[in-house]
Amino acid sequence: MSGSPLLVLVRHGQSEWNLKNLFTGWKDPDLTPLGVEEARNAGRRLKARGLAFDTCYTSALTRAQHTLDLVLEELGQQGLPITRDQALNERDYGDLSGLNKDDARKKWGEEQVHLWRRSYDVPPPGGESLKDTVARVLPYYCQHILPAVLRGERVLVAAHGNSLRALVMVLDNLTSETIPTMELATGVPLVYRLNADSTVVSKDVLTA
Repeated sequence: MSGSPLLVLVRHGQSEWNLKNLFTGWKDPDLTPLGVEEARNAGRRLKARGLAFDTCYTSALTRAQHTLDLVLEELGQQGLPITRDQALNERDYGDLSGLNKDDARKKWGEEQVHLWRRSYDVPPPGGESLKDTVARVLPYYCQHILPAVLRGERVLVAAHGNSLRALVMVLDNLTSETIPTMELATGVPLVYRLNADSTVVSKDVLTA
């Protein structure tokens, strides 16, 4: 199994807007001090498992790029090729972006905000549903990331809760009913080994 194609997904560490309970989406806050430590811990856990990488992918947003840089620093692999693409950006929350989640509930109601956050196909005003995010992320995965993995490259992806949900949905064979409720912890690597047909051999969640 150690020779199986390797794909590791990492959600960025805590951002300044995570801390403030704000809808972030395509806005571009950086990591908090805790987020920096979460990213470094992710790198340490990967190093402790003896994992190393050949190429990396991340979004066009600072918090994911900063997380990737810190992980690679801990691995001693700062010189790796990095592809940055907005296809891997967080879900666009549209008119909710920058709003406090409690304030949004007061404005639109608990039920409506919950529907926007946790349904699969209901977008917030001016933004993307999870279904829209999946439709953006999966073609990029199939055209760029998966071919690299199946060529034998060891691939690390640092991105966001919802863009990574799209990948986990496919890798874990989840449905549109189950994926919205699945939480991805910040700074916790998901280590996948794949078969040659792109199905999953094993999944390991590197918690503390």
